[in-house]
Amino acid sequence: MGENTATKNHLPPQAFGVSVDADPQSDSKWFDDDGRPKRTGNVWTASAHIITAVIGSGVLSLAWAIGQLGWIAGPAVMLLFSFVTYYTSILLSACYRSGDPDNGKRNYTYMEAVRANLGGVKVKICGFVQYVNLFGVAIGYTIASSISMMAIKRSNCFHQSGGKDPCRMNANPYMIGFGIAEILLSQIPGFDQLHWLSLVAAVMSFTYSTIGLGLGIGKVIENKRVRGSLTGISVGTVTQTQKIWRSFQALGDVAFAYSYSVILIEIQDTVKAPPSEAKTMKKATLISVVVTTLFYMFCGCFGYAAFGDQSPGNLLTGFGFYNPYWLLDIANTAIVIHLVGAYQVYCQPLFAFIEKEAARRFPDSDFVTKDIKISIPGLSAFNINLFRMVSRTIFVVLTTVISMLLPFFNDIVGLLGAFGFWPLTVYFPVEMYISQKKIPKWSTRWLCLQILSVACLIITIAAAAGSIAGVIDDVKTIKPFKTSY
Repeated sequence: MGENTATKNHLPPQAFGVSVDADPQSDSKWFDDDGRPKRTGNVWTASAHIITAVIGSGVLSLAWAIGQLGWIAGPAVMLLFSFVTYYTSILLSACYRSGDPDNGKRNYTYMEAVRANLGGVKVKICGFVQYVNLFGVAIGYTIASSISMMAIKRSNCFHQSGGKDPCRMNANPYMIGFGIAEILLSQIPGFDQLHWLSLVAAVMSFTYSTIGLGLGIGKVIENKRVRGSLTGISVGTVTQTQKIWRSFQALGDVAFAYSYSVILIEIQDTVKAPPSEAKTMKKATLISVVVTTLFYMFCGCFGYAAFGDQSPGNLLTGFGFYNPYWLLDIANTAIVIHLVGAYQVYCQPLFAFIEKEAARRFPDSDFVTKDIKISIPGLSAFNINLFRMVSRTIFVVLTTVISMLLPFFNDIVGLLGAFGFWPLTVYFPVEMYISQKKIPKWSTRWLCLQILSVACLIITIAAAAGSIAGVIDDVKTIKPFKTSY
């Protein structure tokens, strides 16, 4: 694996054995302007990282979300979130370098960008929100993967019994299995070594999204009509109060489906220059948001057209579809493989933060800083860091245990989307951009940016309220560690 990249990514150039006084001409072939090894990322690798992060389990709840909002508000909300995400991502990518966009000081993480542009207590608030959100995403992905693994077994059970057996099973073994896989993959030192995992995960996300879309189209053709209504699920199927809460929760589900700003700076730090990193990320963001929005529209709209008011919370595991069972198995296998990769893409920034803080506080501790070289005959030698191994293992175990305690996918997705959307996707990028570009207070541009921020805050509060109401309802019926589907 080489050196401990996750920790080293946050160390000064001297830590790489590079003299800061060395001749830049001799080093420029191998090192970037900050003394770190040459970055090799481009528009396509950045797009793969973003698509891996964005087209996650969120796509599977979109038919349900459109079902709550209806044919008018559903697609409109999706387009609104896609535009806001694209626009604020461009604002955020402009903050990767402080000062000059080509040669200014690099900010390696989202938090460093906030520290450089805003400073003070906002850095601590940002760090808290960002890392709680990443922790929550890990829980959401563990739940989603276990549901998909069970769906494979259940679809086969349904097929063998002809639909007579309810095929109930416990979720815990599947969550534990996912956790074991993540413990092993979490030993990959840093983000720059994840490109292969991102590419595999991106292919998997297209696979299951395409299958979901195909099954939805097939169901519409089978029904010979488009189901659903202009205003969404009807009062009568649910109460008036439930209709309101579920509509709010749907906003959170859509927000979660677009949440990747939290790791945008980390992705940008893998991109080579020239051209400037901000220009590359602008193209990568446009490609990613257009591709994901098209997928979301097709999957969400055809899922709703197929099932109407009965649209399941998870399109491929809610058993709106039973056949062809082998195709469902392929789709759910692709979901699991994708979530294995997406978990790492989201958690690497959190791992890097923990390891950087440990190295800063305990610089003389061999347990924290020393790499142990392991040689296996027939394979290249690789390094193991004891602190990295122990801390990442504890993190995965913790997320797995919490997933077993709170195994309700839809409400957790909505709550995570609501919690992370406004502060990380809108508020901090807007405030940093205003500070970086020195936009005058009360100018037209300043007012427009503030209006955008306040409008998104209102949507976030509504989405959070709806999701919390859903979680409270679920808690009444769930027994910890004894969840079956």
